[in-house]
Amino acid sequence: APAAAMAAAALGGLGLLRGRLRLAAAAAATSAALGRTGHCAPPLWGGAATATAALPSAGRSYGSQAKEEEELRIRYLDDEHKGIVVLGLNRSHAKNALSKNLVKMMSKAVDALKSDKKVRTVIFRSEVPGIFCAGADLKERAKMHSSEVSSFVSRARATINELANLPVPTIAAIDGTALGGGLELALACDIRVAASSAKMGLVETKLAIIPGAGGTQRLPRTIGVSLAKELIFSARIVDGEEAKSIGLISHVVEQNEAGDAAYRRALALAKEFLPQGPVAMRVAKLAINQGMEVDLVTGLAIEEACYAQTIPTKDRIEGLLAFKEKRPPRYKGE
Repeated sequence: APAAAMAAAALGGLGLLRGRLRLAAAAAATSAALGRTGHCAPPLWGGAATATAALPSAGRSYGSQAKEEEELRIRYLDDEHKGIVVLGLNRSHAKNALSKNLVKMMSKAVDALKSDKKVRTVIFRSEVPGIFCAGADLKERAKMHSSEVSSFVSRARATINELANLPVPTIAAIDGTALGGGLELALACDIRVAASSAKMGLVETKLAIIPGAGGTQRLPRTIGVSLAKELIFSARIVDGEEAKSIGLISHVVEQNEAGDAAYRRALALAKEFLPQGPVAMRVAKLAINQGMEVDLVTGLAIEEACYAQTIPTKDRIEGLLAFKEKRPPRYKGE
């Protein structure tokens, strides 16, 4: 039967991918290739309204210690939050708008995180009060040659795709406004948490263009086709409460005085992920992501192939031993 053949083909194809990281790399490569083949007109992303800072103990950062002028701050958290990495947007003068330099820094950080086995969860947030991300830097865009615009948009799209394909769970903490490319960035994360006062929307049609960094694809997959069309056609902006009611975000919280309520909720959520088997978490994400793109029979074959990747791991043995000995597991990852 055709369904059986598809399942067998899926199983055989995945069987050629030895190991969980090679599975993840294949998925990322496919997604990146799809991103590079788009021929839509370069999008303009826009934005503005409520977010902030206040991290728990910060660990090491890539390169030297994080500096005030860094547009992207990378924090490896310590102690009870060890394994959580926080990527903080920090372009206060430009409402965290995506510039060439910021996109380059994001791409470099995501690339490093892909192969770091000590990373368990990544939180994407803003360190600028009142804003998550206003989209593309239109002032910088105005100074670009048309050929530079196409190159920038392709790079931004590829970087957001790379974020979506990180092998570990990712959480967007939206304490302020996320418009255009800013919301597309959040949509690329596995889970979104927002303050009730936050504002979100894909507003590109106001500028006679369309979302070009995944918005037309990820928003329908998140909230459904009809409602996604409505929001994109109208360029409507919703607050945290409405975003929760339509399924755009998973959690909504009242903003606090520090302005970091969504980040604190994201941190608590990330902490829930830490006790779980690292290999299982990575393979589970891959199985879900790939399975959502195919029919159920093929998806079940993908799950079977991914499940097989967890059987020989030390994580699995440790999990079973911990269960038998009635103690918390001590996972090291592989």
